[in-house]
Amino acid sequence: MTTQNQAIRSGQMTGFRVWWYRWRFHLSVLAILIPLCFVPRYIKDQALFSGDLGLGVHDLGVKKLGPWEVHMAEFNDLPPRRDGTAGFVKTFSVSLCESCRNEVRAVYLRIGKPRSLRTAGAIGFGSVYNMQIGVLIPRDTPPDAQLWLTAEGWDGSMHSTSFPLAEASAATMKWLGHR
Repeated sequence: MTTQNQAIRSGQMTGFRVWWYRWRFHLSVLAILIPLCFVPRYIKDQALFSGDLGLGVHDLGVKKLGPWEVHMAEFNDLPPRRDGTAGFVKTFSVSLCESCRNEVRAVYLRIGKPRSLRTAGAIGFGSVYNMQIGVLIPRDTPPDAQLWLTAEGWDGSMHSTSFPLAEASAATMKWLGHR
């Protein structure tokens, strides 16, 4: 018989210490099992971040920008997230076509038509195969808002296209409806 069992049976240990000696094994099993519940979510997120699931969860197809084409997707199907004092941000993914990867300098995305290159919107960052763009969602965004995708070439040329926000992100439209 161990000294712990002798101490418990003799009455020298009471209260929390007795409970701790009897239940610490069970608590350690819980400490192992609880994180295992999150493994499927972790695997799904890693597949999304690595590109194994494509550009994102909601494929928006190919968008034509003058002579160039970009493949676009909504990165996740969650509503916009709060990004500090900047406001609410929704993330999209963009991949440049193979022929235009050396010609495109930057890709921008914003809600509403840009007045100039200075107001082109959020810039895409990352590799040309999977750029991430975090678009600010203004509080007063109308339900018929347009997303404007702008590409700037190394030669200074600019090409833009627009498409409805409702087509790009149903979760954002639902979120705007609740606001």
